Amino acid sequence: MPWPLPALMVWACAWLLFVALQRSVSPVAALVAASALGTAASLLGGSWWRRGLIAAGFPLSLALLGTASLPTWAWLVPLLLLLLVYPLNAWRDAPLFPTPRYALRALPAQAPLPLGARVLDAGCGLGDGLKALRHAYPAAELDGLEWSWPLRLLCALLCPWAHVRRADMWKVHWSPYRMVYLFQRPESMARAAAKAEAELAPGAWLVSLEFAVPGVLPCAQLRAPGGRVVWLYRMPLHRLEN
Repeated sequence: MPWPLPALMVWACAWLLFVALQRSVSPVAALVAASALGTAASLLGGSWWRRGLIAAGFPLSLALLGTASLPTWAWLVPLLLLLLVYPLNAWRDAPLFPTPRYALRALPAQAPLPLGARVLDAGCGLGDGLKALRHAYPAAELDGLEWSWPLRLLCALLCPWAHVRRADMWKVHWSPYRMVYLFQRPESMARAAAKAEAELAPGAWLVSLEFAVPGVLPCAQLRAPGGRVVWLYRMPLHRLEN
């Protein structure tokens, strides 16, 4: 669906819900419901700024029009809803980056795993990475870590065959896993590599979609559909000489 049509549709639906609910509930309750709809629908945005526009469109338009009599504190509701889905603790990591469904289909040829190997999607969001990993490794035992509890609940519903839990990916020990998959951002890759090197067993894999580990030689580099690059690193890491 071409942009900005998704945002316009979400804003329209939020307004329809707000107007309909005002007949039976208080304006504050209607604001909560309409803002919750916009926040949930923001997960469908293809980028960070688009998700923000989708989520903020309804409350901002309501504030500008001034058509509802709301107490001052009620305007904190949209912010609180956003913090539930995108908690501050996770802002230092990647926002919700969905992994393309078949981005990892060539992975087993370069990084074979034994049957029943445990694989971790660190920062699993809505489960797109878990689905791609399942397509690549149907016999693997898949785990997902997600800090946002609404995303964790949705991911568990969308991926019932995976073990998804709410946790900080940086505090959970990675030692049980034969592979850790990341779709983070460039600033966090050095930290991820240091954690992998300290906790993963020799022969285990660190896999990153799109972003390379600075100063480390990859074992392989795959071209995923759509032009994205998949970077493969095997423990212990081979650092480039200065």
